[in-house]
Amino acid sequence: MSRYFGEIRQVAYLVPDIEAAMDHWARVLGVGPWYYNPKVPIRNYHYRGQRYEPHNSVALANAGGLQIELLQPRNDVPSMYRDFLQAGHRGVQHVAYWTEDFDADLARAEAAGFRVCMGGEVGENGRFVYFEDRCDAASPLPGTTIELSEVAGPKGRLFRLIREAAAGWDGRDPVRPFPDLARL
Repeated sequence: MSRYFGEIRQVAYLVPDIEAAMDHWARVLGVGPWYYNPKVPIRNYHYRGQRYEPHNSVALANAGGLQIELLQPRNDVPSMYRDFLQAGHRGVQHVAYWTEDFDADLARAEAAGFRVCMGGEVGENGRFVYFEDRCDAASPLPGTTIELSEVAGPKGRLFRLIREAAAGWDGRDPVRPFPDLARL
């Protein structure tokens, strides 16, 4: 995948209790501070061509240059998250690549045979898609999904703020609210 999008920038864990997960990562693993949003405002969400209204809680922190995402679905709308959990999986659900040229990278991926399964938008210039899992002989990683995430605007500035906060984090204020993306 690196030949398509560069480095993996985020690893995302589906968790049954996001508050407990943030506490564990901060207290035991020393990763933080966590920027927490109890209900991510997702627009234009679609899964397999149908529109839904998901309610997901998300927490983000950096461990060095790698962003860690903790995600807890709060409703039962169809999603790749629900599929993962219903299949009995736990832990890492997806890895994300970030792009400032979403349309070009998406077109290149689709030309290479990747099919979008799920997507939506978070704020301005915050589109994202998840590609169909390739759970067959061609893929050594069944169950791990690939996300392409646009970071050209406020979402990119949020991610930079999170990375910078982690670089000098002293353990205080381990959980912080997401700033307003419209003001970043």
